[in-house]
Amino acid sequence: MMKRRLAMALLAFAAALPALAADWPAKPITLIVPFPAGGSTDALARLIGQRLSEKLGQPVVVDNRAGAGGNLGTDMVAKAAPDGYTLALSTSGPLANNKYLYKNLRFDPQKDLTPVIAIGEIPMGIAVSPALKVDSLQGLLERARAQPGKVSIANPGNGTIGHLTAELLKSQAKVEALGVPYKGDTPAITDTVGGNVDAVSMPITSLVPQIQAGKLKGLAVTSRQRFAGLPQVPTAIEQGIPVEATVWMAIVGPKGLPEAVVTRLNTEINAVIATPEARARLEQYGAAPIGGSPQQLVQLMASDSAKWKKVIETTNITLD
Repeated sequence: MMKRRLAMALLAFAAALPALAADWPAKPITLIVPFPAGGSTDALARLIGQRLSEKLGQPVVVDNRAGAGGNLGTDMVAKAAPDGYTLALSTSGPLANNKYLYKNLRFDPQKDLTPVIAIGEIPMGIAVSPALKVDSLQGLLERARAQPGKVSIANPGNGTIGHLTAELLKSQAKVEALGVPYKGDTPAITDTVGGNVDAVSMPITSLVPQIQAGKLKGLAVTSRQRFAGLPQVPTAIEQGIPVEATVWMAIVGPKGLPEAVVTRLNTEINAVIATPEARARLEQYGAAPIGGSPQQLVQLMASDSAKWKKVIETTNITLD
């Protein structure tokens, strides 16, 4: 009897899904940002939320739930009802690499979330002090080969994307170099400018002022295309080093989000991203727009997850 009732309840729920999607949205939508208010992710969420509310006819309320490197807020969405009223604008940390950095992560992004759309991405940058007398990424790597373990590369902290990128670079180029973690971008940049470390690896947007002022020399960006803010800096790929690493932002929902809701969200958010206002805001934070289909985000999550899994497990990096 219990099994029969359970089966009937499941059938009733499944039958209600099309009607649920057809009536959606009938109330305000919560867009969780798993980072503090005032940052770039928060600003983008508020812009997208405002424009999305105009298109959907319902308020989109941004809710900041920071903690555990973005895991806390993203986990809340993973455990929310799959009705289209709770979404997250998260980043590649919680959506790809944190599952390997945090051994006790309470959700699996590829199993417990529904990808909706990728918003934008920021490449990493590799820079050195001009005093180092190195003019290219290959030159830095040649120095590392000649002096194994002597060349030092600063990063903004253990497990950050800057740290992972440096480890990926070392692996791809087959060189030994000393990773030096700092507590944030500023001290890492300061010590590189001062010559206390040889190089620095972090999001390119943090390096722009120092490179433009001539205090640092940009050797490479780790995107497929050159960074618009520093067009003179070549990509690592251009220089024969197959390193691609970006921090990206995306909107996701709980597992089981109705396909009609996903399609509607994807269509409307693609339209928002295409506006001059949104592109200008992305450019303000050094991000290139992505957009595209939910399936493209599925592929991005899977490829980044596989890439960083190998790097993290090989180097035994952990944040627990």
